[in-house]
Parts: sequence; structure tokens; C-alpha cells
Amino acid sequence: MRLRGKVAIVTGAGRGIGQATARRFAEEGAAVGCIDIDGEAVTAAAEAINRDGGQALAVAADVATVEGNRHMVEQTLARFGGLDVLHANAAVQFLGRLEDTSEADWDRLHATNLRGVYLGIREALPRLRARGGGTILITSSVLGIVGDPDLPAYGAQKGGLRALCRAVATAHGPENIRCNTICPGDVDTAMNVDYFAQQPDPEAAREAVTDRYPLRRLASPIDVANVAVFLASEEASYLSGIDIAVDGGLLARIY
Repeated sequence: MRLRGKVAIVTGAGRGIGQATARRFAEEGAAVGCIDIDGEAVTAAAEAINRDGGQALAVAADVATVEGNRHMVEQTLARFGGLDVLHANAAVQFLGRLEDTSEADWDRLHATNLRGVYLGIREALPRLRARGGGTILITSSVLGIVGDPDLPAYGAQKGGLRALCRAVATAHGPENIRCNTICPGDVDTAMNVDYFAQQPDPEAAREAVTDRYPLRRLASPIDVANVAVFLASEEASYLSGIDIAVDGGLLARIY
């Protein structure tokens, strides 16, 4: 029970990495505010945690807005009385090369993937400070480290999250607030399935991508959630301002 007594917020908790992280946080003793723009999905995720003996609250909110971030924090505090961990995980993706990316698509991704994280952290900081410190986790991506010609907007914003993490870590470390990023490679989520579905031969594309990983498999959401649990726990109390690549060895290879 590494998170016993902690209160956490997880955005994008209706599915994928966010859903797995909310569940793992609850299994480790945290009370979890589960946040997603999809109210039906996040309600189901929170209800599943509660049925299994955990503590979870479902909040339908759009993290791309000031109001959505304020609402998620206020609702979590009203139910659980404080905040110790923010996992800013919600993201959207658009597949298209730079010249095919419209300003509207760029702005739509930026609103959730980068601006939304800034808004969430800004809203969470006073609450973390009131608890004498806490942890901020940001889901970035290996595409914030290396490039994919078909995902320039997504990669640019994920790279921006890594820079934001370092600024937050250095500014708020004296307040006992840690900030780290998790940089997954390909994860078996709905977003990843959608990516492969847009390829001419989805099965061949999936096989080709999987073969690039030294471990010869894509990550499961639980693989990423387990790293989030570690970073949120006291076991990681001296880690701040870093990236952890959850990538099955992908970045270790040159060809």
C-alpha cells in the first residue's frame, strides 16, 4: 500500500493509461479523482475501482479549459479533503505530416496536450503546497525525445511537456513538490489502435512497429501505470525533473 492516505487526480482516466493508473493508485491505497471528458467512460472506470474496494470519484471535465481543471480539483478536494498527486495524462492525437496539419488541428491538440497540462498544474499547485508537498506526473512520450514525421504536432507538444516538467521541478522543489515525466513508446490503447487503423495494412504496420522493440512487444497500460505508482510513492522521493522512458528498449537501439 505505497500510496496509503494519498489523494490523487488522474486525467484521461476513462481508458488506456489513465484508467490503468487510476486502478493501480487505488490498489496502492490512494483515493483517486478520475477525470475524463467522456463522462460515461470515467464513471464506469471509477465504479469498477469502488466495486473492488478502492476509493474513486468520477468527474467529467474538459482539461483543455480553465473551468474543467478547476472543476476536477474542486470536486476531488470536496470528496477527499486534499491533493497529493496529479497525474496529467489526458491527450489527443492527430495523424498527419506538418504540411497536412491545419492550424485548427494544431490548436486542438495543443489545447489538451500542452496547455491543458499547464492549466492542471497551475490549479493543483496551491493544493499540493497546502499538504506540505506532493507529486506531479506528466505523461509525455518517446515522441517528445525522437521524431515521427507523421506526428509533428503531437511530438512537439510532448517535447514541450518535458521542458515544462523541468521548469516545475526546479521552481517548486523547495516546496517539496516533485515533477517527472513518463515517456511511453507504443502502448496497446485505443489511440494506438486508431493509429494502426489509418495505415494501408494495419496488421503489417503493427508487426513492423513491434519488431523495432527489443522486447518484441508493445507496452500494456499497466506497464506504464506501474511506473506512475513508483514515481508517486516515497520510494521515488529523490527523483525530480527527469524522464523515464517506458519503451521496451526502443531508444537504446541505433538501427
